[in-house]
Amino acid sequence: MEKGIRIVRDRIRNLSVRKTIILYLAISLVCSFLLSAAITRLAYKAQQRIWWKYTDQERYFEAIEKEEGGYLAEIQRPDSLEMLPWDRTLNEVCDFLDTYTVLILSIAGSCLAVFLFYRHKLRIPMEELRQASKRIAKNDLDFVITYDNQDEMGSLCREFERMRGELAGNNREMWRMLEDERELRAAIAHDVRSPLAVLKGYLEMLTAYLPDGTIDPAKALEMLAESRKQIERMDVFVETMQKLNSLEQRTLLPGPVTAGSLQEEIQAELDILGQVEKKRIILQVPETDAVFSGDREIILEVMENLLSNGLQYAKDSLKYAGMGMYISRLYCEKHGGMLLLENEEQGGAAVTAVFYRIG
Repeated sequence: MEKGIRIVRDRIRNLSVRKTIILYLAISLVCSFLLSAAITRLAYKAQQRIWWKYTDQERYFEAIEKEEGGYLAEIQRPDSLEMLPWDRTLNEVCDFLDTYTVLILSIAGSCLAVFLFYRHKLRIPMEELRQASKRIAKNDLDFVITYDNQDEMGSLCREFERMRGELAGNNREMWRMLEDERELRAAIAHDVRSPLAVLKGYLEMLTAYLPDGTIDPAKALEMLAESRKQIERMDVFVETMQKLNSLEQRTLLPGPVTAGSLQEEIQAELDILGQVEKKRIILQVPETDAVFSGDREIILEVMENLLSNGLQYAKDSLKYAGMGMYISRLYCEKHGGMLLLENEEQGGAAVTAVFYRIG
């Protein structure tokens, strides 16, 4: 029994808006007509009792005994002046009920049907949509519309929920793009810092020693050549970054890399950076003729980031984990490797950049 009632209730709840309002109005009109008939019947009987008081009962019974030829004896309506005030009032009330009950109850039933229709069919989804609109206007998309009836309002709520989901997805995508752009700008600013520091060091040395001839001309030409290399690297780096929307989009360019070639470039930068930072730097590279297939520029940028951080934060045991470390980790992972941070037993920190072959 309960299951059957639940099934009927669910079917009514999932009716379309048009069918639901028709159903509510039909039920209300039927109930109004039945109730009107009952009230009219009661009013008629009440009038009959009032009129009976003012009827010549002997003549009435004689008329009943003489009923023939299709004629019926009825209680006559007395003149209102003959009735007592209370009976006259009751009689007029009965007349009013007999005349207007159907109209009044039909209107009242229709109003009740509309009220129940709104309460059961429209109020909940409209309130959900209203609250959802207010939250969306405040850019709050962290909610879910749960109205799931299989009717027009349910479809509207589901479409609204789909729109909310798309807005939330677009917002997440927009914030991700903004974050990617911020990281890209920070990466460009960070990665050009080391070449600029090298150029600054070369410029200071040339400015200090070239005028008085203290520096050897061959060494000066070597510094100029290294400066040109740094400028060319920055040109390539900036041109590459201009074509990207995020660091993840940077494409690896595999090529042959040897430990010796990396040692020459890194050592040339360390010589200058060490003089600028007034710190002693030791570069140890194992002797090997092996050729590694990787992106030379990516590897150099990671090395420069780590060396730059080491020079700047050596007194703090390399506790720094800012943009340089983030970029280094990202580039290592793009190269199939990882960035490892460890504490050494004798104090300080050890950073290991792992790269795997590509191409």
